[in-house]
Amino acid sequence: MTAAAEFDLSGKKVFVAGHKGMVGSAIARRLARENCTILTVDKRELDLGDQAKVHAWLAANKPDAVFLAAARVGGIHANNSRPAEFLYDNLAIQNAVIHGSYLAGVKKLLFLGSTCIYPRLAPQPMHEDALLTGPLEPTNEWYAIAKIAGLKMCQAYKKQYGVDFISCMPTNLYGPHDNYDLEMGHVPAATIVKVHRAVTANAPTVPVWGDGTPLREFLHADDLADACVFLMQRYSGTDAFNVGTGKEVSIREFVETVAKVAGYKGKLEFDTSKPNGAPRKLTDPSRLMALGWKPKYDLETGLAQAYRWYVENRAPKAA
Repeated sequence: MTAAAEFDLSGKKVFVAGHKGMVGSAIARRLARENCTILTVDKRELDLGDQAKVHAWLAANKPDAVFLAAARVGGIHANNSRPAEFLYDNLAIQNAVIHGSYLAGVKKLLFLGSTCIYPRLAPQPMHEDALLTGPLEPTNEWYAIAKIAGLKMCQAYKKQYGVDFISCMPTNLYGPHDNYDLEMGHVPAATIVKVHRAVTANAPTVPVWGDGTPLREFLHADDLADACVFLMQRYSGTDAFNVGTGKEVSIREFVETVAKVAGYKGKLEFDTSKPNGAPRKLTDPSRLMALGWKPKYDLETGLAQAYRWYVENRAPKAA
């Protein structure tokens, strides 16, 4: 692992692909402190899966750096019910943006992977070296395969063309601009929606998928954004980086924390007919922390902020 001479973002044009999503919007907020020009484009104007149009846009706008945070994402239900979309759409976006960045002479690119790329039963905590050492978790293997391809694409382009394209793998995320949808959202956003509905309806119970025992690690999107900018500025090489807290809680504890910050007093009702997903998923973020980065949010503080954002910006307003 080798740290790079600092890549100064000041005065540069920086393209954030996926700027309206949770991760992309967090990166844009973080970049506002770097005195750079932030480039964005609405998906209604540019389909990031359209290779020819993406290549033309990159050639015309000539960004110096790219954060590739655009992706089709979702929870267990979405991955299970739409595997072809999760595989094809993510491959299309990655191929278009990464190859287009190479053609356009982009100086540096950071690809956002995911810790779901690790084997289902990878040794815990998961180190970056565990990649491709065993079978994937079946409930999200299509998304994982696409993300593995993106990470390997960055390594291949660096090996063949010498470009400074790097990758990181965030753990489970939460925060502003998440997909607050019960069917398609990840655990944190779906839980916030469920608990808030129970609060407003004064419901006696909140339904929770699975038995509550799986162990998960959760990271605030603003902490991920800070890590992404940190890596963009300070690292060049072929190593990929876990981005996480290195701390885990059970799904039961997580939902209880959401209930606490929302002021919900009812009971949790676990539906054991629903899948748990992987039994445990904890990252080893020591590779990144050895370079000097660390997260700022503890779980309760971060969830309280995310819950407030949801209530103020996404929750249905009382009639």
